[in-house]
Amino acid sequence: MIATGGVRAVAVLGVGDTEPSAGLTPVEFKVCTSFKPIDWYERFVTGPSVMRFSPEQKLRLAAINLINPFNLATIVGEAGFEVMISSHSPYGPGLRGWGYLSGTNFTQDMTDQFFGTFVIPSITHTDPHYHRRPDLSIKRRIFHSVSQTFWQRADNGSHTLNYSQIVSPVFDIAISNLYVPDIQTHFTADVTQYAVSLATAPLNNFITEFVPSIASRIHTRVVLVQRVINQVATSPP
Repeated sequence: MIATGGVRAVAVLGVGDTEPSAGLTPVEFKVCTSFKPIDWYERFVTGPSVMRFSPEQKLRLAAINLINPFNLATIVGEAGFEVMISSHSPYGPGLRGWGYLSGTNFTQDMTDQFFGTFVIPSITHTDPHYHRRPDLSIKRRIFHSVSQTFWQRADNGSHTLNYSQIVSPVFDIAISNLYVPDIQTHFTADVTQYAVSLATAPLNNFITEFVPSIASRIHTRVVLVQRVINQVATSPP
């Protein structure tokens, strides 16, 4: 009954490619009682599959990337390190400077996520994900990581320019010039910042590309050690 009513509601609303007559007859629906559970570790290793994201999903992805605990820890940790090695910065020393710099870094990252993951990919219909290629050789994976800085997948599965990486730093720099203390705002400084942003962009790709492979090897070794321990524990004396 639920399946039939749901299909009929979709048909009446005209959502997707559903036939107008769908749901007029009972829909046979079988409850699956045996299914393979999702291997979340395997999904982490293989990376995201190719799928088209709506603008709403891209906005949600930007928010998730921003408030990710690891991202927040990186922002706070990086700010603490900078304040520790340079107590005479415009942010000041101690907890106040640490909090001030953490807030500045957070807003800069928020700007980057807003334009780089949501606005530009939504306008250009591109995929904000980085797609790993664990099936390639190490050299080709390195080349893939670098090339994805300027070349990415579109929503339809084809390839196009990485507009997010090329255009997003312009917005980041322009907005940062409005509020970041003691920042040089002349043209030469902006060009330098833009060049540094493009030069360091592959670092994130390298992390996404190779860390899961390293983690999979570590995972395999941990599982092997655990099996040995279990075998010893269950063996008769």
